[in-house]
Amino acid sequence: MFETIVVATDGSGSVRRAIDVALDLAERFDAEIHCLYVVDEGDVASSPERLRGEMRDALEERGREAIAEVRESTDSEVVTVIREGHPASVIDEYARGVDADMVAMGTRGRHGENRFLIGSVAERVVRTCPIPVLTVRQLAADEGETELSGTPERA
Repeated sequence: MFETIVVATDGSGSVRRAIDVALDLAERFDAEIHCLYVVDEGDVASSPERLRGEMRDALEERGREAIAEVRESTDSEVVTVIREGHPASVIDEYARGVDADMVAMGTRGRHGENRFLIGSVAERVVRTCPIPVLTVRQLAADEGETELSGTPERA
């Protein structure tokens, strides 16, 4: 059913649950995992011109750290990629390029609540990507997960 799963990460804590779910699915289906981090060219362009190189370097370093976290979460091999561009477009293009069966991502990333007003990356990927997209919401502190018959369910 799933041979290739793309996990899009931005390194935020809110994407952790999406990573866990994607890695679990990959293990269950023996799927190849691709971990993608996108340096948002909008973040780079909006920084002062004299600082753009430093901003790009800092975001790439954040990407390396985010990818390392995913790698450390599994014993499976993980294909890792850092790209620059508009995140939703890059995620869509990358998933198509590797013929992914699914894209997994969190519903809220680094920019948090303010993205709600202008539309989130996850929303754009869901609307435009022809590949199935699994969005995973980060649970609130008072929401836990229980496990019944080996299948995680929310309490």
